[in-house]
Amino acid sequence: MTGFNQQFIYSVIIIALGYLLKRFNILKEKDGEGLSRIVFNLTLPALIVVTFNDMTLDFSLVLLIISAIVYGGLIASIGLLVYKKETRRIKGMLGMMVPGFNIGLFAYPLVEGIWGQKGLQYFGMFDVGNAFIVFGLIYIIGSFYSNEDVQLDVKFIMLKMLKSIPFMTYMIVCLLNILDWHLPAPVIHVSKLISVANMPMSLLLLGLYLNFSFDKSYNKLILKFMSIRYVIGLALGILLFFILPMGDMFKYTLLLGLILPTSVSVLPYAIELGYDQRFAGTVSNLTILISFFLLWGIGNFII
Repeated sequence: MTGFNQQFIYSVIIIALGYLLKRFNILKEKDGEGLSRIVFNLTLPALIVVTFNDMTLDFSLVLLIISAIVYGGLIASIGLLVYKKETRRIKGMLGMMVPGFNIGLFAYPLVEGIWGQKGLQYFGMFDVGNAFIVFGLIYIIGSFYSNEDVQLDVKFIMLKMLKSIPFMTYMIVCLLNILDWHLPAPVIHVSKLISVANMPMSLLLLGLYLNFSFDKSYNKLILKFMSIRYVIGLALGILLFFILPMGDMFKYTLLLGLILPTSVSVLPYAIELGYDQRFAGTVSNLTILISFFLLWGIGNFII
């Protein structure tokens, strides 16, 4: 058994454990809120600190930031064009769900187990660009179509980004890296201890939120959404994989990064902006399942 398949099997077991704990009422889905706060505000930032502390910043890593931003803008434009005949609220809801990826919670545990620190550095830089899409573009689209007389508040969006601990951790450690400054050894040591918990806790959280019951009335909208997100992401990822004159890790990041699940931020945004949160939750669950099996299939082919 390859290390790639082994990591996927371990991940499936931990996700299944989280799902079973929910099914047997040992844990409840609402417990996931507290667990997600720990992951996003503690274990993930600790993992970012450890991963980026000794990273050597080069052109390919910076290009990943740009790639995530450009692709987010491109896929959002395509999505809004495809949904132009839908009602304003459906257009806004689907439009904000098309761009943006779930990297910190979904991709990091798998990447860490397969490629280790090097993989995390590449996917981490892709996530830096993704953060601008998630906290900027997605929120702008959702806000714009949520109300006829909405006024976009740039200060509010900037404040949202500044309040994101993972995003600010990325910014700080990247800046320190550029300046060739390093965090004190005790900070790195404590971060290493905390970061070990990120993988199992993230996978358990995915299991807690997993749901296999879907409203059939959503079928048409879901099919259109999945077609845009995965057909375009997969086609572009495969094309770039074969034509780009870059290293393997760069190409792996784009190929797999473009088919990751939709961002976890779409659910709180849907609640805040008055969209159908049940639909957002359904789509989020489906993208987790589809992305998981796509990554496994493609990973076995290329690695």
